[in-house]
Amino acid sequence: MRIRRASLVSACVALVVASVGLPSATATSARHGDETYTFAVIGDIPYGPTQIADFPHVVQQINDDPKVKLVSHLGDIKDGSSLCTDEYFGQVKKEFDNFADPLVYTIGDNEWTDCHRVNNGGYNPLDRLAKLRSVFFPKPGQTLGKHPSKVTTQAAQGVPENVTFTRANVAFAAVHIVGSNNSLAPWTGKTAPTPEQSAEVLTRTAAGIQEIRDTFAQARREHNRAVVLLTQADMFVPTDGIPSYADFFAFQPIVQAIAQESATFHGPVYLMNGDSHVYNSDQPLAAGSKWLSLYGVAKPVTNVTRVTVDGSTGVDNYLRVTIDPRDRNVLSWTRVPFAS
Repeated sequence: MRIRRASLVSACVALVVASVGLPSATATSARHGDETYTFAVIGDIPYGPTQIADFPHVVQQINDDPKVKLVSHLGDIKDGSSLCTDEYFGQVKKEFDNFADPLVYTIGDNEWTDCHRVNNGGYNPLDRLAKLRSVFFPKPGQTLGKHPSKVTTQAAQGVPENVTFTRANVAFAAVHIVGSNNSLAPWTGKTAPTPEQSAEVLTRTAAGIQEIRDTFAQARREHNRAVVLLTQADMFVPTDGIPSYADFFAFQPIVQAIAQESATFHGPVYLMNGDSHVYNSDQPLAAGSKWLSLYGVAKPVTNVTRVTVDGSTGVDNYLRVTIDPRDRNVLSWTRVPFAS
């Protein structure tokens, strides 16, 4: 493949407190004892005509990787300046259907949140979100791909894309959290979020936090070795300066929930995201992090590792992640170059 490199916070918290818990993912989990298990992670692809044309080769290369048993797409199935059409969604869904392994797709902001932009077609983003759910999640409770597997879903709460599952004694949660301040950035022609926009964010945020808490509860109950959270939004964008609270405040209750749950979990926690397009691995809640004060996290949390996958027009690899329950870190990974 050839690709060139190139305030609502308090309302969220109140809504979370009132939210209803979900059942455990035990019934749908796939446990593998002490065996290793490998999955692939991609995100922010395909971007633009060249990547769209080459995407079948990406799918085939991952299919040909004998180690990979599951694929995670972290959202953004288009760039931020192209049309959000039904036809395009259908085109990508057909490509997703060609993955030989189960595919867990986490929705990104480019395919709905930013569709209000004129160069995206000037859509109502909530219309695009409804369309995405109907196209990519026609059978809630199972993954995409040629050989789908069962997952526990929040379809009953109206968020079918939020799913949990277990592999090789590791608890996974795919959580719909997007850039653009988790979709609170004002739409074109507006100076503030609309009431319907705010209502969607509150509902989805409450569901996502409940899923995070339920996943950790399951991990403790079943003595899982690690927790993996899959999401599109980079809530810890690398920056030399002090992050602006105005650009990140909608993530605060989510990050606080992750910090609280991780602090009382015995194993490592991995947060895998796309959004910022450049590979990165760090500990965003460790001592000295500027994110602690911005998100109101009182004490450092040392067992959270964030991994950002390469994306956008410069992406030239996928992330191959291996679970080894016997390893103290549980997860290890390597960036596998796309074939020329």
